[in-house]
Amino acid sequence: MTKTTLLYEGKAKKIWKTEDENFLISEFKDELTAFNGEKKAVEEGKGALNNKISAQLFEYLEKKGISTHFVKMIDDNHMLHKKAEVIKIEVIVRNIATGSLSRNLGIKDGEVLPFTLVEFDYKNDELGDPKLNDQHCLILNLVKDESELDYIRYIARKINVLLKDFYAKLNLTLVDFKLEFGRDVNNNIILIDELSPDNFRLWDSATGEKMDKDRFRQGLGGLKVAYEEVLNRILGSNK
Repeated sequence: MTKTTLLYEGKAKKIWKTEDENFLISEFKDELTAFNGEKKAVEEGKGALNNKISAQLFEYLEKKGISTHFVKMIDDNHMLHKKAEVIKIEVIVRNIATGSLSRNLGIKDGEVLPFTLVEFDYKNDELGDPKLNDQHCLILNLVKDESELDYIRYIARKINVLLKDFYAKLNLTLVDFKLEFGRDVNNNIILIDELSPDNFRLWDSATGEKMDKDRFRQGLGGLKVAYEEVLNRILGSNK
């Protein structure tokens, strides 16, 4: 299956149509953005690393019963996946306070939360991805009813349990992450987008070293090395 028409270009990926209307191809880019696009850079090889890491995690979650759009990795930078209607809600899952949660609410950075926090952001670049509550989601017609929001929260928490355990075995702590969902051709809600250190905060469990895009956000350097280490640990666990 090959790329035909460019459907959409975002900060980290291009989405292409294929000869089959039920399937799309994601092309993972080397561009980096932070702070709603205010900080930009290019890290050669970053896109391929994100594609490979995402493929591994999608396969893992599928085996655990999570429905996703993933079909297969075509090559280093391209992934084949099922077409899905994007639900314009970014689902933020937090286990440890850091980043905007610490800044906005004054919770100490690094504090383990008493329970898993699930937040919703509006997937809208022009508005800066503002926070949403359930009523906002219904007013904006982002979901059909409250039961869909309950289902999204349930699946997000289930994914969190699975990935916390997965990463713990790699000596990585899953701090927080972003998920996106969509509707497949049968109107089922499935996991879409990517599962990479661009969207996950991962800390080395022994040293606390940041192994994610915070290395770019905070000017720490070594982003590609960190992503390579995450991938190597995942591949090593599969042997």
